[in-house]
Amino acid sequence: MGSGNIGATNALRVLGPRWGIPVFLLDVAKGTAAALLTTNPVGQLAAGIASIFGHVFSPWVRFKGGRGVATSLGVFLAILPRATLVVFAFWVLLVLVSRRVSVGSVGAALVYPFLVIAFHAESSHRRLLLAAAALVAVLIVVRHIPNLKRLASGTEPPTFGAKKANP
Repeated sequence: MGSGNIGATNALRVLGPRWGIPVFLLDVAKGTAAALLTTNPVGQLAAGIASIFGHVFSPWVRFKGGRGVATSLGVFLAILPRATLVVFAFWVLLVLVSRRVSVGSVGAALVYPFLVIAFHAESSHRRLLLAAAALVAVLIVVRHIPNLKRLASGTEPPTFGAKKANP
């Protein structure tokens, strides 16, 4: 139903907050759990990115999964919590202002690699962290191309706050 995606935004639109919020939290938990399988930063990134790609290209639904935003949030919360909390606050702000999760998701994805640079310039793994953040950002933007086209044409529906038509 809805967009056909298995992600949190579609669950929220189709099923409402009663099911949309748990789907969001489970997607975040999935990414966090994958990243916490090891304490090795390279292993954390590998497992985390695998969980994101597994969500986006799930073999259980003919490789048509979600957009990967909530799972990415979970992965990077486990690995880079400070930069991720800042970008999550930015995502919330964009969603509240635009009433569209797609705007928040694309905006946060585009800003995140710069936050990784700012927060982790001294890290011995900074290039790997930046590469992972950039890869995931590109994936999220590409997965949102249909949303971006609807935004450009003015047909992207708000995720919340839309007035219901009277029957």
